[in-house]
Amino acid sequence: MACQCGCSEENNEKYLSPLREILESYEQKAEDLIPVLQDAQEEYGYLPKTVLREIADSLDIFFSEVYGVATFYSQFHLEPRGENVIRVCMGTACHVKGGAQILEAVQNELGIEAGETTEDLEFTVESVACIGACGLAPVIMVNEDTHGRLVPSQISEILAQYK
Repeated sequence: MACQCGCSEENNEKYLSPLREILESYEQKAEDLIPVLQDAQEEYGYLPKTVLREIADSLDIFFSEVYGVATFYSQFHLEPRGENVIRVCMGTACHVKGGAQILEAVQNELGIEAGETTEDLEFTVESVACIGACGLAPVIMVNEDTHGRLVPSQISEILAQYK
């Protein structure tokens, strides 16, 4: 099986080597699927199809089952994500206090839409239902850092901290 990037069989072996080490630490049962997916995503940053196929083969389950689990849970990602993940709260409190304008400012600053990643893989923008910091509305999180009581003019300065 060739790597997604079309690399040679030898490079494919190198590419999958960390995954095979992960798989060796499990009993190769279908029940291991979610923890294997978590470990694989930690290793690769996302879950490429080549990795999903290798997991399916190793656990002796259908690729469609692996793919179904990977797409069902929001913790798993099938596309590369940015080094910095920006979550813009669109919950009720944030919406009322200007969350849409904050999202628009983030999108304009980075030149991407919610759900997209910058070409340099520096930022991924997500619109989320609630961050749980309603008293700080409107709020964004960049990685694990919470920024609240925002106005659109602050976005450029905040994002500059992560470049």
